[in-house]
Amino acid sequence: MAMISANGVELHVERMPARNSPGTAAPPTVVFVHGMLIDSLISYYFTLAAVFAAAGLDVIMYDQRGHGRSERPPSGYLLEDSLGDLDALLDGLEVTGPVHLVGYSYGGTVAFGYAALRPDRVASVSMIESEPATEAWSRKMAVNLERAAAGFAEAAGDEALAEEHGPFVTRRVKSASRLLHTTTLARDIPASRVLDEDEIRSVRCPVLAVYGSESELAAREPWLKSLLTDCRTVVVPNQEHWILLGATQVVSDLIMAWILNHEGAHRPDRNPPARPREARTAGVEHR
Repeated sequence: MAMISANGVELHVERMPARNSPGTAAPPTVVFVHGMLIDSLISYYFTLAAVFAAAGLDVIMYDQRGHGRSERPPSGYLLEDSLGDLDALLDGLEVTGPVHLVGYSYGGTVAFGYAALRPDRVASVSMIESEPATEAWSRKMAVNLERAAAGFAEAAGDEALAEEHGPFVTRRVKSASRLLHTTTLARDIPASRVLDEDEIRSVRCPVLAVYGSESELAAREPWLKSLLTDCRTVVVPNQEHWILLGATQVVSDLIMAWILNHEGAHRPDRNPPARPREARTAGVEHR
């Protein structure tokens, strides 16, 4: 475990160095950005991180402010703060080349926002069940966070929570409830600066968006693809918002191929990446 000062807060960071890296050049860097409230870097630690490191990618994971083992300030939860955290984190870790950003849920919103803010530092974006920050996103987040505050408070006070779901889930629920009730997060997120369609169009790096077919976000797929010049969208059947856990192998294969294929296009010194086996992505709708 490592702590690093970034943008005025202490952030918990985990790194997995690349193994079996092909070619002679420095391996590409992948930064995993987790979602909001009950999420933390642990979601990647036990799903994608080790696989990506074994494939020859340098892996960086971090707990966003207020989450996991990172510092929880009472205020400062605008999307702009999250973007500043990521920028300062890369500076603090002395990451020089463009990175591949992988974001789940709110983490994908951060990843896309960072690509718009710092195109020079982003090689590609992979969004899992996510969307750019827009006026519609802001309105939805206001409603969702209000509901979450009430729901987590009720769940945290339920004496049967630990018995029914175990200590790990209980800790996460209680932590999320405290985050919502002791910080300005629920007010800050909807008040964040959002992107208009011209700003979304300005993102030129390759963007992969993966959705579950049963998620409400899947309906945003045509809109996103219509705005971006280099975008691939994938809808995974029979999956909802928790696709990272429900279809880990499919998500891993899709993002791995996306990153390595685009990395290989710009790094001829690297060996051609292997494509994911067809059986792993059977039934997936590529668009």
